[in-house]
Amino acid sequence: MKIVSAKVFVCSPSRNFVTLKIETEEGIYGIGDATLNGRELAVASYLEEHVVPLLIGKDASRIEDIWQYLYRGVYWRRGSITMTAIAAVDVALWDIKAKQANMPLYQLLGGKSRDSVRVYAHANGTNIDHLIDEVRQAQQLGYSAIRIQSGIPGIKKTYGVTEKGIKYEPANASLPEEQVWSTTKYINHIENVFAAIREEFGYDLDLLHDVHHRLTPNEAAQVGKILEKYRPFWLEDMVPAENQDSFRLIRSRTTAPLAVGEVFNSIWDCKTLIENQLIDYIRTTIVHAGGITHLRRIADLASLYHVRTGFHGATDLSPITMGCALHFDTWVPNFGIQEHMPHEAIVNDVFPNDYHFDNGYMHCGETAGHGVDFNEQLAAQYPYKPAYLPVNRLEDGTLWNW
Repeated sequence: MKIVSAKVFVCSPSRNFVTLKIETEEGIYGIGDATLNGRELAVASYLEEHVVPLLIGKDASRIEDIWQYLYRGVYWRRGSITMTAIAAVDVALWDIKAKQANMPLYQLLGGKSRDSVRVYAHANGTNIDHLIDEVRQAQQLGYSAIRIQSGIPGIKKTYGVTEKGIKYEPANASLPEEQVWSTTKYINHIENVFAAIREEFGYDLDLLHDVHHRLTPNEAAQVGKILEKYRPFWLEDMVPAENQDSFRLIRSRTTAPLAVGEVFNSIWDCKTLIENQLIDYIRTTIVHAGGITHLRRIADLASLYHVRTGFHGATDLSPITMGCALHFDTWVPNFGIQEHMPHEAIVNDVFPNDYHFDNGYMHCGETAGHGVDFNEQLAAQYPYKPAYLPVNRLEDGTLWNW
């Protein structure tokens, strides 16, 4: 199973994706996602200049050894660029191994722990009335868990909310768009949002909410205390998590379930949070945390402390990552829920896949490998376009967390 080629592709079918294709001398190939939203070319360069030359001639079946080689063999470890590149290699190698075994990926991981994967939808409203309409549409599609985000009075634009009829797409400019944030206005409004949704839909519907790292620990504790009576499924990314101990204050003040981790890159980013049971859901994603090999370690650690998975699954990840996540979700014993944002049709054409949605649940396919392919010819018709995520400033002009 000697690796004879490894190629990197950058394309933009509605948004930018970085894809790695590894081929063996037997003609079996695997593909991995290397997309890092807003920093795609940095990962592509890291792969092309520093990783691909190391792969040629190696045994593709030695997934663990190659992972350790790419991680331990680099003095400057970790970080989003390095771990995303490692993830692309790791996923491609798991794809190859599963194809060689003629099995879907979940079988190699240990087989099914469940028959389907519960997913949550996004409902984003410019105001509460609009949000109610969006929640109802998601519910009609079968979702029983829905993330709710609402525009805030007095703030022109905020995370997760777009104009009516426009799909959520934050990486939208050749230079970062500057937005304005007010924590006071947010805190004054967020209870109204939850109260209105509960009044309209009752308590059988699970509600999730993303704060996007915008609060201090004390502010997050206040919000958690305010919202816990509305029984949120989780409150996500309440504070920046570089200081993992900041969650101690939040945990001490509220019983609302807490989720974090989509920007994490390794087990060390969440070790304290998990071991001290400061969170309920870990959201680290395959593509940004070193691939399946490393995410299994995170999930296993989490299982010891009653922390469940809730992986990031927005459209800033290619269908490759979604396909792998669904295989992982199908296997992992301590599964919680999976984020789901459907890709546009052209994305699915570039990345043909065998997973499917049905009445609030996703199902991975039975194709050998992770079930996602890559159409090189079609991808070539959609060249890279510079696209940045926005940045936030407070009303006085201070740069803040977006």
